[in-house]
Amino acid sequence: MAHFKGRYWLNFDAPRSTQPLIYQMGKKFEVIFNIRQATVNEEVGIMAVELEGERETVKAAIAWLEGEGVKVEPVEINTIEG
Repeated sequence: MAHFKGRYWLNFDAPRSTQPLIYQMGKKFEVIFNIRQATVNEEVGIMAVELEGERETVKAAIAWLEGEGVKVEPVEINTIEG
């Protein structure tokens, strides 16, 4: 399997913004996550994350997040650099 690293915007709604979904994803899937930027409160969560691991595992982790109601979108690399 191929090693992969991708960057994504995660958008959470109010009920999900207080749940430990990133922690749960890290426990369920062998992916390394690096939170690059985040704004999270009780109403909404917007997070830029870098996910690294085997390509199929990263895809499965993204699918799991989407199944939990998180909107996942790829981002341009320079959007969250620094």
